[in-house]
Amino acid sequence: MTEQNHPNEQKPGRGQMGIVVVCCAFVVGMVGMSYAAVPLYKAFCQATGYGGTTQRVEQASDRILEQTINVRFDSNVAPGLDWSFKPDQRQVKLRIGETTQISYTATNNSGTAVTGQATYNVTPQAAGAYFNKIQCFCFTETTLQPGETLDMPVVFFVDPAIVDEAETRDIGTITLSYTFYAHETEKPVAALAEPVQEKDSL
Repeated sequence: MTEQNHPNEQKPGRGQMGIVVVCCAFVVGMVGMSYAAVPLYKAFCQATGYGGTTQRVEQASDRILEQTINVRFDSNVAPGLDWSFKPDQRQVKLRIGETTQISYTATNNSGTAVTGQATYNVTPQAAGAYFNKIQCFCFTETTLQPGETLDMPVVFFVDPAIVDEAETRDIGTITLSYTFYAHETEKPVAALAEPVQEKDSL
C-alpha cells in the first residue's frame, strides 16, 4: 500500500524558516534596545531639556538681563541611603544670565563608608532647557566615610533665551531638585526599598 500526499498537506519550507529567522532577529533587537534605552533617553533629555532635565555647559552666559528670576532648591534622599542631604540656602534671586554658585551638604549618618549618586530635575519642566549648569555633582559617584560631611557646589545660570519663548517668558520661579540614591551595582534596584535589611547588615 503506497502513501499518497494530500494536496492540502504542507511541508516545512524555506518560507517558514525565514519567518523563524525574522522573529529571532526581532527578539534580539528588542533586547538590545532595552539595554540602550536608558543612556539614549538620558542623552535625549539632556539635549532637549525634556522632563525638566537641565543643560550642562562649559562657560557662562555672554548676556545678562535686568530681569530677575527666583531659583529654589530642593533635596531628597531615597530609601536605603542613611544620609542627611540639604541645600545651604533654600532660594536665591538672580538676574537672568547671571552665573551663581550655591552649595548642598551631605552627611553619612551610617557606621560604614557609603557611595551615593544624585539625579536631578527642574520644574516647571519647560524651564529645563534654559537652566544651565557649569558645575554640579549629579551622576557622580560620591563616597562618604562614617560621619563624614561633604560640601557640594552647583554653579549655574538661566539662559536669557528663556524670555524669548511664549511658553517660558512669564516663569518667575524655577525649582532645582536633587535626589540621592545608594549606588550599589551588585544589588538590584528593588533592594534599595529595604532600608531595615540594609541597616541590619551594617
